[in-house]
Amino acid sequence: MINKKVKNVQEALQGVQSNMTLMLGGFGLCGIPENAIAELVKLEVRAVTCISNNAGIDDFGLGRLLQKKQIKKMISSYVGENDEFERQMLSGELEVELTPQGTLAEKCRAAQAGFPAFYTPAGYGTEVAEGKETREFDGKMYVLEPAFKADFAFVKAWKGDAAGNLVFKGTSRNFNPNMCGAATITVAEVEELVPVGTLDPDHVHIPGIFVQRIFQGKNYEKRIEQRTVRKKQ
Repeated sequence: MINKKVKNVQEALQGVQSNMTLMLGGFGLCGIPENAIAELVKLEVRAVTCISNNAGIDDFGLGRLLQKKQIKKMISSYVGENDEFERQMLSGELEVELTPQGTLAEKCRAAQAGFPAFYTPAGYGTEVAEGKETREFDGKMYVLEPAFKADFAFVKAWKGDAAGNLVFKGTSRNFNPNMCGAATITVAEVEELVPVGTLDPDHVHIPGIFVQRIFQGKNYEKRIEQRTVRKKQ
């Protein structure tokens, strides 16, 4: 029987080193690999390149790595909730590559599928297309975007089994599934780790073939980035 379960986050992150390129799933603060991020802070890895839709907030998510100056380059789509990110970017301390959100997702999915690149109309005629190959299809211009190349992908799922099969929940399904298998090693942390055979095959979002290591996370904060409530009448 295939068993990709590891004891804890420390074992899951074995092999992570400075100067690596890391993918981190999640959308805003939803579905981020909290345990993996906390361990990256403890490991004190330096000069890493992070691929993530968001950059967290000042004191949570990837913001914790930014505070420790552990990130050399951020490849993201939306970074508007992090003051420290803004400060480092404007001061030149942090290299930033802003990518259209759909393109970022597809660059992950292309890597997952083994495609080296793809054409997209997003970004044509803007700074995004500078230095890139362009081509016309049916009268419309497209930009050639290379797939991502990453050493590790860290994802967060709701449930998983020892074979690496994953089930996501809600908004966390936006970027996490695309990052599975898109790096040399994919590490999945789950809220509930169940025995193989427990998950209904029809409910599995990502099969275990895309995952190399899996562990059960703990102490999830699940913060809300922008809490909005209705005013009392």
